[in-house]
Amino acid sequence: MMDFISEIFQYQFLSNAALACLLTGIACGIIGTYVVCRRLVFLSGGITHASFGGIGMAYYFGMNPLLGALIFAILASLGIETLSARRQIREDSAIGLLWSLGMAIGIIFIYLTPGYAPNLMSFLFGNILSVTSEDIFWMGMTDVTILLIFTLLSRPILYTAFDREYARSQHMPTRTVSYLMSALTAITIVITIRVVGIVLLISLLTIPAVIAGTLTKNFYRTALYASLIASLCAFAGLYVSYRSNIPSGASTIFVLTLTLIIVKLLTLRRLRRQTAKV
Repeated sequence: MMDFISEIFQYQFLSNAALACLLTGIACGIIGTYVVCRRLVFLSGGITHASFGGIGMAYYFGMNPLLGALIFAILASLGIETLSARRQIREDSAIGLLWSLGMAIGIIFIYLTPGYAPNLMSFLFGNILSVTSEDIFWMGMTDVTILLIFTLLSRPILYTAFDREYARSQHMPTRTVSYLMSALTAITIVITIRVVGIVLLISLLTIPAVIAGTLTKNFYRTALYASLIASLCAFAGLYVSYRSNIPSGASTIFVLTLTLIIVKLLTLRRLRRQTAKV
């Protein structure tokens, strides 16, 4: 373990990877708590896969793939929110439509790109060692933005996450909050793509919040615990990847899932003891 820590300070790519674990953990922990409480896990999956269309189009036009993914992800999130708000189409149907459409557009444009098709494994399954200093900067800016918005709009976000109808009756800007949180979810998804990839990203958004929800029922504590859990498990996944020479995204999700199982078993054991005492 000590040699791994020393190499983090020695090599720039490992330093970037360690910082990415911390910064994406904070973003995914906070946004994931809102997603889980609002029961929008399927929405995050739809936005994630829809962003693949932007990656394919960006490759075709010679743009930055993550910029294309960001544009597609934000448009998909706002489109789903608009369609479901106007009741023109059921939310799950809109998500399924944009999910498959985004993947289809991405595949079409990748095959239309002249020359050899680009290697998309790092986008599909993640490659945390490819994170650059520029990526770290934008991850940090995203975290600052999320923390600022959650601080300024903490009460409307809380009520919108748990009970939109009550929040609307209290004249809270539920529609504005919904659009804003959808956009933040899309941005968080894009900055996390390099860490765990499109295929596994939904787990990094949801599992830490589920684990934290087992430990506390307070919304703000759940967000805090989820951020800590996501960051620590991402770092543990990076260490497992370093030792085993396996993809860091897969090892991170494995560590998260194992942590969830252990926490659930310990919670169940504690409840049984309490029941036995009664």
